[in-house]
Amino acid sequence: MSDGFVLWFTGLSGSGKTTLAKAVEAALIDRGIHDVQRLDGDIVRQDLTRDLGFSKEDRDENIRRITFVAELLSNNGVATMCSFISPYRNARANARARCRNFIEVFADCPLETLVDRDPKGLYKKALAGEITGFTGVDDPYEAPEAPEIVVHTERESVEQSTQKILAYLEEHDHIDVSDALSGVAPSAPTGLVNRIAATPENLPSPNGPAVTLSSAQLCELDAIACGLYSPLTGFMSETDYRHVVDSMRLSDGTVWAVPVVLPVSAEVFDQVKHGMILALRGEDDEMYGLLEVKDAFSRDREAEAKAVYGTTDREHPGVARLMSEPETVVGGDIHLLRRAPIAAHPRNMDPSETRRAFAERGWKTVVAFQTRNPIHRAHEYLQKCALEIVDGLFINPLIGDTKQGDIPADIRMACYETLLSAYYPADRTVLGTFPIPMRYAGPREAIHHAICRRNYGCTHIIIGRDHAGVGSYYGTYDAQEIFDRFAPGELGITPLKFEHAFFCTACGQMVSRKTCPHDKADHVFLSGTKVRELLSEGKDLPPEFTRPEVAEVLKKAYEGTGGQGTGGERG
Repeated sequence: MSDGFVLWFTGLSGSGKTTLAKAVEAALIDRGIHDVQRLDGDIVRQDLTRDLGFSKEDRDENIRRITFVAELLSNNGVATMCSFISPYRNARANARARCRNFIEVFADCPLETLVDRDPKGLYKKALAGEITGFTGVDDPYEAPEAPEIVVHTERESVEQSTQKILAYLEEHDHIDVSDALSGVAPSAPTGLVNRIAATPENLPSPNGPAVTLSSAQLCELDAIACGLYSPLTGFMSETDYRHVVDSMRLSDGTVWAVPVVLPVSAEVFDQVKHGMILALRGEDDEMYGLLEVKDAFSRDREAEAKAVYGTTDREHPGVARLMSEPETVVGGDIHLLRRAPIAAHPRNMDPSETRRAFAERGWKTVVAFQTRNPIHRAHEYLQKCALEIVDGLFINPLIGDTKQGDIPADIRMACYETLLSAYYPADRTVLGTFPIPMRYAGPREAIHHAICRRNYGCTHIIIGRDHAGVGSYYGTYDAQEIFDRFAPGELGITPLKFEHAFFCTACGQMVSRKTCPHDKADHVFLSGTKVRELLSEGKDLPPEFTRPEVAEVLKKAYEGTGGQGTGGERG
């Protein structure tokens, strides 16, 4: 596509104009056409037409202003979609005269169907005379006489109507048929987003309802702002959300594996308008950031759970968290006013800081290690194997929210501090916290963790057995196999795929099934449940499982709980 065009969707309220415009927008982006802009009432009302009412003069002025914007966009090669009732033929004729490649799409739908669809009952009130000036009832709607495209939304599915529009665009050379086949895998982004407000006094003041963030959401706000979630600049729009859920890509084709959205209550959702500035508060009632509303939508949590977690089982901790959240969400760019408490950890380093630290050490290749558990011999074995082939090792334990029963972050960090000081080369190792929550999304979360480590400046990441898994929801090596779906360069980081490692008494060392010929009877392996059982009973962990220094840290932690374990954690 080289020339811009204007798709002008007209029809009565409830006829499906905006739904169809969104579908066409998504379809064009899927074809690799990214210069796309959708204009509808929610988008323009806040900034462009907020002073206008519903008189004929104001409605004509509304369309005149929108036409001006559409003309500018299309003249600059943008595929522009305007979705408005635009009831008067003369106003639409003026838009046609000004905009080149103007394509009128009439969303034709019988009044009785619109009455049935209307969730607020406005048509019934207008027909009963309870409200006046309602287009299509007591105020005229002048249907197009010769529209380029007519979609019959009472009997056509959204997909059928979308394909009808795409076929017209292809037939009239507004888009190429080859656009559907020309998607080239984009290279991974290399820049870092920075949404930490340097001069907060210059930002607009909140003018909408405040949103209270959970501890997990606050971590993700901070991760967006400091660049850890680059290229995200805020919480996702509906278009990006649906692309991520369906295909593990943002709408521009960039790989992104998990939805990052901001759930809000139905009460807040009903108050939100496009362009509003929302205050983002923590559970401590401090204001941590601002969100510029660009989108507000409802999500299908069941479909999201199935796509992201591979299950809808409420026993899965990630699914349980998802189902506990509202289905209504808002999206838009953020500004961070105050760092989240988790960022105050003495071992926390933002991506800009880790990149600088690696460069100062002269490292060209860096391998990351992700964990939410205390370090044991298998971890040490994988890390040191990887360190043989790269310049540096970035040990990056996750310290955000985890499920009940996981060992708390302060204990895990104490284990790492103890071990690194005695058994790792200081000039080839960096320890830093990973300040985001666990999703337990298995394969998808492995991709998410890899992208974050790329943003830290790592070139490789260790992916072991059941990375980011929980229970028996995922196959042992599913988190390794998912990387094979992506072309070289798309992720910007290389996975190092390791087999399950264990101590073999016959070999007298750490091994994997690739290097050990002996029977399982010679293998020392302890499950997490067994480890917690031994610690709760005050017993020592075998040295074949973990270093004595680490075992002592864990033993003391459990002694402090009276043998009841350490429970779950929040940050």
